[in-house]
Amino acid sequence: MKAIVVGGGVGGLTTALALHARGIAVELYEQAETIRELGVGINTLPHAIAELAELGLLDALDAVAVRTSELIYANRFGQTVWREPRGLGAGFPVPQFSIHRGRLQGVIHAAVLDRLGPGAVRTGCRLADFASDEGGVTAHFAGRDGRSVATAHGDVLIAADGIHSVVRTRLFPGEGAPRWNGRVLWRGAADWPVFLDGCSMIVAGGMSAKLVVYPIAPGTAPDRRLTNWAIIATVAEPGAPPPREDWSRPARRADVEAAIGRFALPDVDAPALVAATAEIFEYPMCDRDPLPRWSHGRVTLLGDAAHPMYPVGSNGASQAILDARCLADRLVAAEHPAAGLAAYEAERLPLTAAIVQANRAGGPEGVIDAVEALAPDGFADVDSVLPHPEREAIVRGYARRAGFAPEQVGRAA
Repeated sequence: MKAIVVGGGVGGLTTALALHARGIAVELYEQAETIRELGVGINTLPHAIAELAELGLLDALDAVAVRTSELIYANRFGQTVWREPRGLGAGFPVPQFSIHRGRLQGVIHAAVLDRLGPGAVRTGCRLADFASDEGGVTAHFAGRDGRSVATAHGDVLIAADGIHSVVRTRLFPGEGAPRWNGRVLWRGAADWPVFLDGCSMIVAGGMSAKLVVYPIAPGTAPDRRLTNWAIIATVAEPGAPPPREDWSRPARRADVEAAIGRFALPDVDAPALVAATAEIFEYPMCDRDPLPRWSHGRVTLLGDAAHPMYPVGSNGASQAILDARCLADRLVAAEHPAAGLAAYEAERLPLTAAIVQANRAGGPEGVIDAVEALAPDGFADVDSVLPHPEREAIVRGYARRAGFAPEQVGRAA
């Protein structure tokens, strides 16, 4: 069997590795001229790290990431709503990593080049057209000038080409633009003094206004870390046409500095952290409604092409990695490639559709919204506002739905 993978992001690269590990030949095509390390920080959850560890990437990730030790949910005044250990400290068999998105992509990309060979990855190739029949799939690729640069033939076509997927648009031509909730995500990272234990993640505030801070790499000295921050703010009515989703889109510093004043964290001087950041990026919070199907014969969708979701719950990249593992397993076990794609869709589509909907309601971070709705001006005792069992039900319920409860990851590992 031979697979054509479209898209050189985390999902596409992991898919290439997983297929190769199961003896399936892979050719990967990326429209950018080079695969660059774009973005800022993300968290990668243990259920996804377990899959990357199986692919032999744990040591390489450890070298460029921070093992997340604890997660703190707080209101905008910095009062703790929920606090729990993460990764190994929570009983998982593998860590949770806070990492620069580009470095995560870089680790996987390097492994693909090493194991599949540089010829397996073709850059500067934008998918122009594709066709499939009982004999296989043929894909045609063009360069930036529109001229044909490559034609590939395989048994399956896997579209991991993001929220603006060419393949998804072909399969569902009437879908239209991504769905924007009117909020933007401002992001940056700066060398910063260690706070708490140096591996902690803080999420403060609900969906309408949120601040997230966590370290993603060692800093310039032992007592410093490259510290990632993100702010969510409402700037338009839901349903407005979204700005272009671009990890490199620069933000207006004045907008960010106005928003940061809403928050007060006892352990981090957030306004100073923002002021110390050289580059600030802006990204609209967009997703798409779940699809009725992903697979059409020998063609399927994966990652953000299949299920773009709001960046809450640390789940976007993690779910793409889980897609890759499932797809590889179902293809190698199937008597016919189309049957493998259908089995992959049957397993992953309902799970990810539930996460898309849960993320619209705030995901596990919805526990902050629940407390802030009852105590908008803060509290003296969080248990008197929302009892522990009710807060636990929100956080743990999401973990089980998304597949990263400790017992679920333990069984998988």
